[in-house]
Amino acid sequence: MSRRLSILKQPILSVVNDHLIDYPTPSNLSYWWSFGSLAGICLVLQIATGVFLAMHYTPHVDLAFLSVEHIMRDVTGGWLLRYMHANGASMFFIVVYFHIFRGLYYGSYASPRELVWCVGVVILLLMIITAFIGYVLPWGQMSFWGATVITSLASAIPVVGDTIVTWLWGGFSVDNATLNRFYSLHYLLPFIIAAASIVHIAALHQYGSNNPLGVNSSVDKIPFYPYYYTKDLVGWVAFALFFSIFIFYAPNVLGHPDNYIPANPMSTPAHIVPEWYFLPVYAILRSIPNKLGGVAAIAFVFLSLFALPFINTSYVRSSNFRPIHKKLFWVLAADCLILGWIGCQPVEPPYVLIGQIATVVFFLYFALVPFLGILENRLITHQATSSAQVA
Repeated sequence: MSRRLSILKQPILSVVNDHLIDYPTPSNLSYWWSFGSLAGICLVLQIATGVFLAMHYTPHVDLAFLSVEHIMRDVTGGWLLRYMHANGASMFFIVVYFHIFRGLYYGSYASPRELVWCVGVVILLLMIITAFIGYVLPWGQMSFWGATVITSLASAIPVVGDTIVTWLWGGFSVDNATLNRFYSLHYLLPFIIAAASIVHIAALHQYGSNNPLGVNSSVDKIPFYPYYYTKDLVGWVAFALFFSIFIFYAPNVLGHPDNYIPANPMSTPAHIVPEWYFLPVYAILRSIPNKLGGVAAIAFVFLSLFALPFINTSYVRSSNFRPIHKKLFWVLAADCLILGWIGCQPVEPPYVLIGQIATVVFFLYFALVPFLGILENRLITHQATSSAQVA
């Protein structure tokens, strides 16, 4: 016992013990809370595979595509590294999207966990930037034209737009300077995401995890290890099996076949689409006929998420006890799926109109959040008053 106490006095071991072993955790957490640790595993996998891929990748427009093929064909285990990294990005976003929607459903953004949610939104934005510039690195057709289309959006910003585009390109077109900049940033940003994740965890552990009931569970907590370590382990194994199916049996199903064609500035693909995890935001961008309006809509998506803890007015966190919000939540979830479907469709009727309606529904959710909270609070007060009168 004394030996254990002396070990725990060591600074690093003490931090590990306080946050991963003896960390007090609500006793009623479900498997939905396992997606947080899964996101951490995905981040570690992406950094590890990315470092090894960087040893063989050449950031030059004449050699980038060939270096990726060299990794796939000539490097021992290179195909596995490449498929783990490429599909790992999709797995990372799947896990994080489930993590976000769990937070929305159970009100994990509500006071006093505003900082946890806001840092999480920053991490999501950093992930999107990192994934986008990483998608450019193979220098295939979709990489080149995706970079051209998305970076050109900055030109819609008044006064400084053209300067920003020139800076992003490193010249007057998407070329070798662009590829070098994106390669450098793609290597750097994951470590910034890791640092932000540490801040995210520290902010979470300040007040403790939320729980399915959304109530204060400070008197009903158990150590994280071995209880939730074992529970999370089940989720890790299930995730590993799901991930392995894509790596070994369908490694290219989540990508675009045009990206196996070397980049050609003289040949525009028939239909330019981003990776699947960008499609909902891409659909919102396309639904606005004005370029500046589309850029503003994308910014407003993240501002809405960032503002959610501050516009929330409900006394109750969990949607299990908010029947109106529960219905609104599932409308939002279905709407995001529709936006994802619209994002991969051509820009023509009726997809344009459906995308515009789905965009309105998406922003309507955030507009209704404060009013819905006020309505639910009044209903709760009315029910409490009626119960008191009956008693």
